[in-house]
Amino acid sequence: MSLISRVFLVAILSLTGLAARADINMPVGVTPISKEVFGLHMLIFWICCVIGVLVFGVMFYSMFKHRKSKGAVAADFHESTVVEIIWTAVPLVILIAMAIPAAKTLIAMEDTSDAEVTVKITGYQWKWHYEYLDSGINYYSSLDAEHNAARQVGSGIDVGQFENYLKEVDNPLVLPVGKKVRFLHTSADVIHSWWVPDLAVKKDAIPGFINENWALIEEPGTYRGKCTELCGRDHGFMPVVVEALPADEYDAWVAENAPVEEVQVTESASATAVASVDDDREWNMEELVAAGEGVYVTHCASCHQADGAGLAGAFPAITGSAIATGDHAAHIDIVYAGKTGTAMAAFADRLSNSDMAAVLTYQRNALGNSVGDVIQPSAIKALR
Repeated sequence: MSLISRVFLVAILSLTGLAARADINMPVGVTPISKEVFGLHMLIFWICCVIGVLVFGVMFYSMFKHRKSKGAVAADFHESTVVEIIWTAVPLVILIAMAIPAAKTLIAMEDTSDAEVTVKITGYQWKWHYEYLDSGINYYSSLDAEHNAARQVGSGIDVGQFENYLKEVDNPLVLPVGKKVRFLHTSADVIHSWWVPDLAVKKDAIPGFINENWALIEEPGTYRGKCTELCGRDHGFMPVVVEALPADEYDAWVAENAPVEEVQVTESASATAVASVDDDREWNMEELVAAGEGVYVTHCASCHQADGAGLAGAFPAITGSAIATGDHAAHIDIVYAGKTGTAMAAFADRLSNSDMAAVLTYQRNALGNSVGDVIQPSAIKALR
């Protein structure tokens, strides 16, 4: 076997071994579309490998066989009609061979008809809101509170203890296995992008627009993704977790979490399927502060920091803030309605009355503040 033949053989074997390694290749996935996409990826990969071997093979062979030291003389011709036809026709045939299956897959990706479950996904800085349009379930999904606390500067928490650091959420998206799920993507603030590689689902969430795609998950399990659009300073802390359940377990989950018809439900990231049934009772400060701490870690700490110190030049401190220690009406207003022209978003549609009252009371009586007053859920309810 010649030296060039051995080099080509080693190259081909190396490419084959690399392609088989799942850790550096794209995932096969657990949906029909993901498997089609993987098949297209490998088809085009091998076509490119063959083209590379042929092109570089001819090039290296020509340089070796027709080198000057062997007395080779350059050919003296200006053009060749046959060669021009070949190098035009062959790439055209290759492109058509790749385009036909790719077009079929692209068309299938956009076919959301006959879906059995529809989920509206709304992106926020920096969390996801999931609404099951068929069952009425809706809730927020944010970075897990422990992971969020660990990532804070100076937290002192050993991140090595977390198996999926910065890839866990408090409330995963629960989906059924074996049912076609239609996703509707939009955003409440800036452009986000919802991506789960194992489902071959990636779609931009754009304010004022609805984009759609779908998935039919074939295997139970937990599948992870993230926001893939640069949506702000905490873009990297906006994971996606999908928990796929067998049909019977999914039905049981829906029955357990579906809202009671008589009670209007407003979800928060600190609790799922929790109705504001305690809006009219008087809460004491201990209850509000205890509940508010969890809401603060989930919704506020990513900007204002876990200790309330804020981030100079970007996000104001809660500790010693004129708003957090001043008139409670102004404090309620900025959390409820947000502040135009700043990163402070409105939380009116994100928090229940009790959660908002709790986090407001927590901010006024923790994090180095001690105003001494409480804000009751009834005060938030009156604004709605």
